[in-house]
Formats: sequence, C-alpha cells, structure tokens
Amino acid sequence: MSIPILVANVLTLLAFMLHAFIGDKEIRMFEPVTDKDDGYVKQEKWTMARSGWHWVSVDLLLASIGLALINFTEYLQHEAYLLKILSSYFLCYGLAWLIGIGISKKFPKNYLKLGQWILCFVLSGLLYWGSLLLA
Repeated sequence: MSIPILVANVLTLLAFMLHAFIGDKEIRMFEPVTDKDDGYVKQEKWTMARSGWHWVSVDLLLASIGLALINFTEYLQHEAYLLKILSSYFLCYGLAWLIGIGISKKFPKNYLKLGQWILCFVLSGLLYWGSLLLA
C-alpha cells in the first residue's frame, strides 16, 4: 500500500460523493422554469450541463475505483504506468479548469472560489509521486 495513492484515493472518493450529491443539489437550483421556455431550449441546455456535471462524477468514481484496485489488489499490471496516465489526466483537468476561469468574466477571488484546479493538481502530484514509489 502506498500512502500518496491512498490519500489520492480518499480525495477522489470524497470528491465523487460531494460532486454527485451536493453538486447535483446545487445545479438543480438553476433548472429553468419550463412554462417560460418556448421550445424547451433552456431546459435542453440545462439538461446538457447537468449531464456533463455527472460525467465528471463518473470520472471521479472510476478514478477512485481504479486507485483502490492499484492500492489494495494485485489485479492490474503496469500500475506505475497507469498512475502516470491518471496523473496526466488530472493535470489536464486542472489546466482546463484554470483556462475556463481565465476566459470567463472576472469576479472577486474567482481563482480561489473556483479552486477545483487545486484538487486536480494535488491529485496529479500525489499520483505521480505514487508512480515513482511503485517503479
């Protein structure tokens, strides 16, 4: 068992639970009123955003399952390589998040209030570190 991978595993599982359940509750606050939505355009866009939201939830769940398999079983081969791929994956997520904030309208402390990029970079670093320990 690797401590950096265990920490990353716990963080991804917590992020999944918060994202899937608390996040869905928050995103439902923005569901449009359908009787004022001719052609259901706003409802369609909101449904796409909610589905995309849960796409990320599934990513977090699968990452957590994969990390549990790597950390607690001998089921997977080339674990260090898989960890480097996951590390790159979270690094790219973090960069995409920063770019999204950068190209959006500014508001006070937007980079801190929308600090999910920090989690992505922490996960990336932990996974890369864990890959070095397994190599």
